[in-house]
Parts: sequence; C-alpha cells; structure tokens
Amino acid sequence: MSGNEAAGGAVGDLKTYEVRTYGCQMNVHDSERLSGLLEDAGYVRAPEGTAEGEADVVVFNTCAVRENADNRLYGNLGRLAPMKSKRPGMQIAVGGCLAQKDRETIVKKAPWVDVVFGTHNIGKLPVLLERARVQEEAQVEIAESLEAFPSTLPTRRESAYAAWVSISVGCNNTCTFCIVPALRGKEKDRRTGDILAEIEALVAEGVSEITLLGQNVNAYGSDIGDREAFSKLLRACGRIEGLERVRFTSPHPRDFTDDVIAAMAETPNVMPQLHMPLQSGSDPVLKAMRRSYRQERFLGIIEKVRAAMPDAAISTDIIVGFPGETEEDFEQTMHVVREARFANAFTFQYSKRPGTPAAEMDDQIPKEVVQKRYERLVALQDEISWSENKKQVGRTLELMVAEGEGRKDDTTHRLSGRAPDNRLVHFTKPDTEVRPGDVVTVEITYAAPHHLLAEGPVLDVRRTRAGDAWEKRNAAEAAKPAGVMLGIPTIGAPAPQPAPASSGCGCD
Repeated sequence: MSGNEAAGGAVGDLKTYEVRTYGCQMNVHDSERLSGLLEDAGYVRAPEGTAEGEADVVVFNTCAVRENADNRLYGNLGRLAPMKSKRPGMQIAVGGCLAQKDRETIVKKAPWVDVVFGTHNIGKLPVLLERARVQEEAQVEIAESLEAFPSTLPTRRESAYAAWVSISVGCNNTCTFCIVPALRGKEKDRRTGDILAEIEALVAEGVSEITLLGQNVNAYGSDIGDREAFSKLLRACGRIEGLERVRFTSPHPRDFTDDVIAAMAETPNVMPQLHMPLQSGSDPVLKAMRRSYRQERFLGIIEKVRAAMPDAAISTDIIVGFPGETEEDFEQTMHVVREARFANAFTFQYSKRPGTPAAEMDDQIPKEVVQKRYERLVALQDEISWSENKKQVGRTLELMVAEGEGRKDDTTHRLSGRAPDNRLVHFTKPDTEVRPGDVVTVEITYAAPHHLLAEGPVLDVRRTRAGDAWEKRNAAEAAKPAGVMLGIPTIGAPAPQPAPASSGCGCD
C-alpha cells in the first residue's frame, strides 16, 4: 500500500473501498489497519485497474510533512467531487496527520467529504462512515490522545512474508522542522509481551521477516524508564523460532546506546542494516534543529557500529537548506557523508512545515541555492553508494525473494530479492520454482549505484514457510479477488522496503 493503492469498481452487491496512502511507514501500517477495519465491517477491497472514483468508499490517509501536502489532498478531492455527485452513495474519508492538523478546514474547503478522523482514532472509521450515511452530514471526529494502541485493530497486511510491527507511537522530541509530535502525540510504548505475542502469531502464519516500527524506535522503554528495553526486545526477537530477519526503523542518535549495538551484533536474526538519520553535519544547524547530538557523536556511533558489524549497510536522512545554513554548514554535511560512507541516503530539500518553529525562522535559504547544494549532495552520495556497492561484487549472498521490487523483471527474465543488509539484488531466474519469501543463494557479479546484479546461475534455492504462506495467500486472493481478511494479526506486512528504510518524514 506504499504510494497509491490502485482500486475501484464494484464486486457483486458488496461495497468496495480503496485506501490512498501518503507519507511514512507509520501511515503505511495505519492503512493496513484501515483496510482491516473496513473488511471487518463487510467492505471488500476494490479490484485493481478500475477507474478512479468507482469505489464506494475512498479513504485518504494523509501526511502533513511537506509544504504542499494540503494542495495535493485538495487537488485529489477536487477530482473526486464530480464523480461523487453522480454516485450519491459514494463516501470519502480523510484521515492521518493532515486531518489531525486541519480538522474542520477540510470540510469547509471540500464539503463533499463525509468523514474526517485523526491519527488517534482510526478505529472509528466504519462507525463514522455509517453515521455520515444515516445522518447525511459530514462527521468530524479528532481525538486528542490515543484511544487504543492501533495494533489491537484488525489488519489487512500487504505481504505474506514480511510484516511491520509497531512497538510505539508518538514522539517526545521537539525538532524545529517537524510537526509530527504535535499530530501523533507523546510517545506511548506497547507492552513487550504484546509485541512478542504479535510477532509469534505472525511467524506462526508464515512471516519470516519483521520490521519493528516507531517514530523514534530506539527510545522504546521511555514510558517505564528502562533505557535498555529496546536492546532487550531485539534479543528477545532472536529467541523466536522461525523468525529469520529482524529490522527496525527509525532510530534517533540521541538514544542509540552501546547495548543496542551489542544486541544487533550478537543476535543472529537482527540484520546488519542501520538507518541513522543525520539531518545535518553542521553543529550550529543541528542546534537550530534542536537535535540533541553533534557531528562528533554521530560519527562516533557509525564507528562503533562498523567495529561491531563490519558489513553493516548504514543509511541516513539529510535535509539541505535548513534556515540559516551557510556554505560552511553545508560543507560540514558533505564532510560527514564522506566520512560515514552511507550505503544510501534519503535527501530532502528543506520545505516549510506550517506550525513548526523552523517555518518562522529568519534566513530562509533561496530555492536556487538549496537546489544547487542538493544536487552536489546527491552527486556525492551516488558516487559513494556505487563505490560501496562495488565492494559486494564477488560476494555470495542469501537473498529473500521479494514481490514487486524489480520493475524490469518480466522483460529481463530476472527475479529480485533483498540481501541481509537490505541491498536490492536482481538475479537470474532459476529453473526451480521460486516464490516470494523463499531464500536463494547467489554470487554478485555487477554493481550499480542503487542495486546489484547476480547474472550467474542461482547457487541454491531454499523453499520456506514464508513462501508457502505467499502461495496460500495468493490462492485465497484468486478465490476472493477483492481481498481477504486473514485474522488479527494477519500474515504479512508492507511490501518490503524500497531501500534501507527512512520514516520518510525526515523527523527521526
């Protein structure tokens, strides 16, 4: 459900739905829950490929991070208005961070919207839709605090072999560029036992890879005052039989302690991959951002991770053009990029987030200056990514076969998979049947900046319970084309991440 979930059309006499998702992994996972709630209430997922506006219920799960987020939403709503006028029974709902922020404004600007709900009460969506239908007026319900931890809700997961597992919601940081804490609230942690029970249930259904998810994932335990709670959770995941791969996103350098590094290095199923948001390499800019670390601390973490896990792939988030950023500040960011040698970087041009302190700061950087700096940063990171990928040539790697990761796989007669460090590898299709979730062993023969190739024959194929789960799910989907609910929790999760994962909001 990353990006827009294609949908539309009617299935018999059942009401159909589509969910359009914008923003970070939190929103992607929330959309899985929205889909689960709707299917639990009797709706069916609209078939792919049907024209826009033909689903009976269209849900926008919004993001408030980018400056033009509201323009994007209202543009999409505007396109649906004439379609809705021709179909009186059609309903439109708007949820997520932008709904939490704008509230009644949405209905004023788009009076054809039926439901507006916030980040804290996604479980109310089916009730609000029914209330709007009966009362024939828009329902706006925004909870100010979390009503129930979202993982207790029905979930229609998007993958049979890989799953998001939320361990916390909200954030206690006050970064000046980020509005997420104001919309998601203070951090709330799940009970460790509940997290592990969900993972065990997923593994029992065939899931072999999980990604622990939190706005500031390694601050887990702040509710109970246990600074080592996250490392203990990683080690506990290592004791779950059948769980082959554990990842997490996104941590914060402030909370990244030595016990977490040790847990990663010493727990075999915790993958040698780390996403560590930098944001800026300049100490003055980090201070203006209210980031609680400085360049030396950040590079120190990278050094310790590499000492413990020499093959770890480290990725990051970087914001270019933060208010007041000088050329010297930017050069400090370039210095950190050269020193850290990230496998991948999610680079963002600073954009004002309405309601954040940074939006009101003096010394906003001209767009043309930001653009030039951004291009220099991207060129440097591409050069480093390619160089780091070339070091993989000749290595023998185990890949978890992925679904939908290789856009050219059909024409190149290849399949795609993820290495333990999450690098994307395209490999020659073997004679033996291989399913998403299965594991293959290949030798890397070529490196590009953003992917690897294994052009020789596959050295080994290991059929897995995850592949069995994918096969079973596909059979169920074929029998029930509009989608099928698979329980609470169900198997799978988002399609595996398109690179070492960023929260996408630049706020970690």
